[in-house]
Amino acid sequence: MSLVFLALVLFLFLVALWIRVHRLRPSNDRSWVNDNSRNATVKFEDEIVKIQNVRDFNWKTTKECDEKWINQEYDLREVKAIWLTLEYFDPKRHQMAHTILSFEFNDGRYLACSIEVRREKGERYNPIRGLFREYELIYVWATERDVIGVRTRCRKDSVTHLFKAVVLGKGNERRMLESYLHRTNNLVTAPEWYNTITNTCTTNIVRHVNEVYPGRVPRAISILMPGLSPRMLERENLIELNGTLEETMEMSVIDDKADKWDGQSDFGDWIRSE
Repeated sequence: MSLVFLALVLFLFLVALWIRVHRLRPSNDRSWVNDNSRNATVKFEDEIVKIQNVRDFNWKTTKECDEKWINQEYDLREVKAIWLTLEYFDPKRHQMAHTILSFEFNDGRYLACSIEVRREKGERYNPIRGLFREYELIYVWATERDVIGVRTRCRKDSVTHLFKAVVLGKGNERRMLESYLHRTNNLVTAPEWYNTITNTCTTNIVRHVNEVYPGRVPRAISILMPGLSPRMLERENLIELNGTLEETMEMSVIDDKADKWDGQSDFGDWIRSE
């Protein structure tokens, strides 16, 4: 069999694969895993925003939980700070991590948004498959005791850091929240494919930041490999530092605090306590 024939077969296979992949269309109507089963929807009423389907699960293990979905109202004028959670899945593989933003309000509440792969029942995430329109994208709005709690209290191999963001420009905290909320509604009417390179948790955070503050986050390999992001976060003045970056990284770990949570105190206040 000649090399020319083999090359032709390979070319035709790749063309067929490309056609198949590009015929696929994203959908919100599939048999989703329970924690991805509902899209959040947002209604704006002047300065008040009403969010339906905020996830508030009480996780006992990574697979067992008490399910609870709630509706929440927030005053857009009251958002005062933004926090960044960085979860390393495996400390030995420092390139790979997940990022979450939380919004703090003047009334003491925290609202988190985790941008994730939306998994179907029986489906597991694979970064290679994530390149080929295998998974939809979802913005999971949740309480911190849910979306940060499951990572800090149930995933024993991961390491989770919490940083306070540096937001330059008056009112940019509100504009960031509004940017997130509008995109959440857009995904309900126009679902999108997750893509391991172009449409992930971190690429979307950067998209929102640069929408609010053009050029605030430069292009960097750490956007594709968020586990490498602390140096970039320091260099671009995107997080508050406590001493050196190394000291900040050590002080920002919240797993032990979360594991000792008493179950009664506000979880957000607990993980931020000294």
